[in-house]
Amino acid sequence: MGTSVKRDILRRCKDLDIPLVGFASADAWDDPPFEPWVPEEFRPKAIYPGAKTVAVIGMPVFLPIVETTPSIYYHELYKTVNSLLDSNAYRIASLLNRRGYPSIPVPRDGYGSISILREKPIAFFSHRHAAYLAGLGNFGVNNMLLSREFGPRVRFTSIFTAAEIPPGKVMEEPLCIRCMRCRDACPVHALGGEDYPEGLTEKGACAARSEELARRFISPCGFCIKVCPVGEDRKLYHRSEMGIYNEEDARYEGYHRAWEHVREYGGG
Repeated sequence: MGTSVKRDILRRCKDLDIPLVGFASADAWDDPPFEPWVPEEFRPKAIYPGAKTVAVIGMPVFLPIVETTPSIYYHELYKTVNSLLDSNAYRIASLLNRRGYPSIPVPRDGYGSISILREKPIAFFSHRHAAYLAGLGNFGVNNMLLSREFGPRVRFTSIFTAAEIPPGKVMEEPLCIRCMRCRDACPVHALGGEDYPEGLTEKGACAARSEELARRFISPCGFCIKVCPVGEDRKLYHRSEMGIYNEEDARYEGYHRAWEHVREYGGG
């Protein structure tokens, strides 16, 4: 039965142009793969006791738009992807409910604003950890979940369901190559260079920058995901040569001018 439900979800996700889909048993949170791990009150069964499976969906933020960051362009893309994740998670939960499996979507974020996040820097559920347990990727030095397809340039959300769906396997091969480009590119030096979860050493500085950019309508920051070399999307957009982000490299002057043009408009 769980296999047919899984097939229905995968078919629905294909129709909705959702490229990343994975499943994790709600019990998987109770067997920590590393420490420190997600506290009990943040686990699926603590939030929704009827949960048997967590379905995770992921949608990319397109690299050429991320490259304009900080900009209104990336700001609007981020909002669009968040909206699509929320609406699609609702559709998948509705599909499961119609099949007779009580299911609820989880919002892609779990906080009201960056200001609130600065006071309490954690959401009530981590989609990154759900995606990790579902086998969609693993963590990098930049504190993000890296996927083979898009590196860290992907957003996730989750659906809690009472359906028992065959789970994926945790991806054992690390995707992060520890090049430290994310650490060096961070404008507020929030990354210490250690592996996750020790890597984000200055949460306050990261949140403060996000808050400042939000006031100008050009959040999020995105520097650490822009320069990450991981992801098959780099081949699609012909971005395998990382020298493109060196603004003193005359070979890429056309790209640099284009990014600067976008940054000059739409934000405060």
